[in-house]
Amino acid sequence: MIRLAILVYILAMVAANFIVAALGPKVSPILAFVFIGLDLALRDWLHVKISRAAMALLIVGAAVLSWLLNPAAGQIALASAVAFGAAAITDWLVFTRVRGSWLFRANVSNTAGAAVDSLIFPTLAFGSLMPEIVLMQFVAKTLGGALWARLLSRRLA
Repeated sequence: MIRLAILVYILAMVAANFIVAALGPKVSPILAFVFIGLDLALRDWLHVKISRAAMALLIVGAAVLSWLLNPAAGQIALASAVAFGAAAITDWLVFTRVRGSWLFRANVSNTAGAAVDSLIFPTLAFGSLMPEIVLMQFVAKTLGGALWARLLSRRLA
């Protein structure tokens, strides 16, 4: 199950990058809800299943892979890798410090990771601060993360 979670974690990020590169910023809130929410929740599930060193390697490796698999998207791939890495580290740091049930910790850390990702990605990807896109992405990632975390807590935790 851990290998499948790692694979889905990486595939969700790559799929989101390809789709936003092809369709632009208007689809990013939808992608944020579906793919990034899933990614945030899976990251938290993996936090308790693999070692810290393995989690750090997965975060760095997935960020680099995200860029390597989509270099034609240029700025979007770079923005994604930077935002993904920063959000993953933020999520990881918050998740490891918050106490309580897995679901509570996942939702708190997902909110922090969503805030970082939502600010960095569209700003770097599209070259300017887009407050409405940042807000829509943040809400979508937070709600998507909460939904996926609830589903994962029932199925995997």
